[in-house]
Amino acid sequence: MKKYYLLLAIFIAALNLRPIITSVAPLLGTIQSSLGMNGLTASLLTTLPVLCMGIFAPIATIMRDRWGLERTIFIALALITGATALRGIMSSVSILVITALIGGIGISLAGPLLSACIKKYFPKNPGIVSVYSVSLTVGAAMASALSIPIYNRNHQSLTLTLSCWAILGVAALLIWTRLIGNQEKATGSVPSKLPIRNKRAILLTLFFGCMASMFYSMTAWLSPIAQSFGYSKASSALLLTIFTIVQIPISILVPGLVSRYGKRRFFLVACSVFELIGVVMLLLHLPMLPAIICLAIGAGGLFPLALMLPIVETKTAQEAGAWSAMSQCGGYIIGAMGPLLIGVIYDYSGSFTPALIVMLVVIVLMIGVQLLISNGAAAVKRVNG
Repeated sequence: MKKYYLLLAIFIAALNLRPIITSVAPLLGTIQSSLGMNGLTASLLTTLPVLCMGIFAPIATIMRDRWGLERTIFIALALITGATALRGIMSSVSILVITALIGGIGISLAGPLLSACIKKYFPKNPGIVSVYSVSLTVGAAMASALSIPIYNRNHQSLTLTLSCWAILGVAALLIWTRLIGNQEKATGSVPSKLPIRNKRAILLTLFFGCMASMFYSMTAWLSPIAQSFGYSKASSALLLTIFTIVQIPISILVPGLVSRYGKRRFFLVACSVFELIGVVMLLLHLPMLPAIICLAIGAGGLFPLALMLPIVETKTAQEAGAWSAMSQCGGYIIGAMGPLLIGVIYDYSGSFTPALIVMLVVIVLMIGVQLLISNGAAAVKRVNG
């Protein structure tokens, strides 16, 4: 099978992993007022999928062992597409929560297995993970940016606005149908086990958790932080859009540089330092645009590296899938707690300063984990050499 078709398959699959979440965020206030939804239930529409991405990730390896890699990804895409389309039938609180759950389960299956897919078809080119990470970012940004215009241009129809993203899922299912016909049989393979006793896998999980915690905290709270600094709602939304857009070229550049030159420690720590600088600038109440750019550079580089590490640390697609499932399981659960913790700290203190200090602590912890990962890789390289 041609490599370009495989790249297209990975890209279109990853494109579906965020719209069911990010299409809701811009319309959350409208959804609450239209359906009489309280704040806790509204928060479930974005928090529940992220929790599912962690809780159900280990199931991906079980399903892959039983039905094969490509078929399991197809099932995951079908769950996401079906959940998104279901939102077009009727607009109700129960439908939105149920589809958030189903979509989250689909994302939890596809996430780690797309890393395994890269390991299987591109074993000597882990930089291909940039296709995966960029597609995720593009899908998230596209759904977030276009939800309001689609809503306004279609007679303010919530059902149409939230379900139209199923079109991307249908396209992905059509492309992955061909891959199912070419997959290897899953029978007779050794069952996958999560590397729960492997110290390096544990370190990758901790890194993923710190990275995800920072990413989701910044995504959720950058606009409120900007408004607390005196920025208007429109300017705050623009800053969040810039935060997302800047990540796209960085997500392309960093994995390619690491794949070509190595030096994982340098790029991991450098991206974290950019985040550190961005948070310090916020603490000092400096102009937000440079701070946002620094935060975006850090987040844009760390996410694809978090996806790449299980691929470069393992020898087979099966092993890469298990390591990815473990890192994403623990990582997304920790990540989902980040915005909640920031919110609790803000409610208690009435200021974002203590919350930003907590972010600094998380970044410093993440740098420590990155150094341990890098030192371990160097030691392994010396032994193997």
